[in-house]
Formats: sequence, C-alpha cells, structure tokens
Amino acid sequence: MISSDCLIEIRAAAGGEEAKIWVKDLLRMYLKFAANHAWKTETLDDSTLKIKNSGAFNILQYESGVHRVQRIPATEKHGRIHTSTATVVVLPQINEAEINLNYNDLEWQFYRASSHGGQNVQKVSTAARVIHKPTGISAHSERERFQEQNRRIALEMLRIKLWKQEELKKEQTIAGYRSAIGRGMRAEKIRTYNYPQNRVTDHRISKKFRVEDILEGKLDKLVELLKTT
Repeated sequence: MISSDCLIEIRAAAGGEEAKIWVKDLLRMYLKFAANHAWKTETLDDSTLKIKNSGAFNILQYESGVHRVQRIPATEKHGRIHTSTATVVVLPQINEAEINLNYNDLEWQFYRASSHGGQNVQKVSTAARVIHKPTGISAHSERERFQEQNRRIALEMLRIKLWKQEELKKEQTIAGYRSAIGRGMRAEKIRTYNYPQNRVTDHRISKKFRVEDILEGKLDKLVELLKTT
C-alpha cells in the first residue's frame, strides 16, 4: 500500500447551494479528523485539503466517492428535506518525480487576489495561475500573502489535475483497473448522512453511525471497518 501524505478534493454535485454548503461541512469533518490525530493540514483552496502524515492516504483512501446528505437546508422555508451530494476524491501526495513537468510548457499569470487578506494581498499581484499549454489544464492560488507561496500551491494543484487525467486514461485502457480516483470520478454513492434520523449509513459495509459523531471527525471505527472489508 502507498505510504503517503494525502490530498482530499471535495466538489459539489447535485443540490445547488446546499451542495456547496455540504462541501464545507465535509471539509470541516476531515479537518477535525486530522486534528483528533494531531496531523498537520494545509488548505490548498476552498475545497482541497492536504493532510501531512505519511499514513494518511492508507487510512483515508476509502473516503473516495459520493457522499449524500439528507436534511432541511437553512434556506428551506417549508421544512422540506432536501437531498444533496458532494464528490470526495482522496489522492496520495503527488511528487515531482510522478508528474514530470517541462517548465517550457507552463504559462504563468499573476494578478491581484480577490479574497480578503490585508493590504499586501489587495495591492500587489500575489495571486498565481499556471496553465499547462499542451493540455490546457490550469490551476491557481490566491489565498497566501506572497506570490511565491501561491506559485507553489498552484503548481501542486496542477500536478494533482494532471495525475487525475492520467489515472482516468488508465481506467479507460486497462481492463478491471480501479483506483481511488476512478472510484470517485465514477460517482459511486458510498455514504448517506441522514439528519432527521441522526444516522450515517456507509453502503459498502451496511453499518450505521450517529451524524454528530461522524461530522465531529470521529471516523476511526468507520475507516477501520472499511480497511478490513
């Protein structure tokens, strides 16, 4: 098994604004799980988290897939339960050797950050965007105060995107190939978080847990069961 730091990418799927809120809830859940284990974390963007622990990928790789929530959104006026989904993809740390970039293939753009971050961020072109010219794939970062930090994050995000593209190509060409990224991109529903019934059901092991426990990052029993399934 891969022993590595990991990156968790969460994307809103069905459900509109509620799905976007659900992304934030899931991101918070994984941050709490990492904090429970005293793991260091870095938020690369609003929906991508880096967990810095050599065993993190082995533990969290089974989180890849579609996470479905059933609850009454704060914006719902008539008390109706809505169903929303988000896709979680857990990736091992992508090292430079795994995605070898030719720097002549990269186009850099620098601009003023639109997010709040103090006078330095607002007045100086600290935000960075990198474009991989052969594929057209781009990545950006504007959350850090200094351009060099944003360059590093943008480059790391680009490697993630290029690695994902290569994994999808493998899925299409190798019979029976099933990777963590493949499971996530195929949008398999792995878990349902039902708020009215205070129940989280993992559909792969048919086990149930309390919503508040899981969202507080108490995932240890769940991930252990998944590892032995």
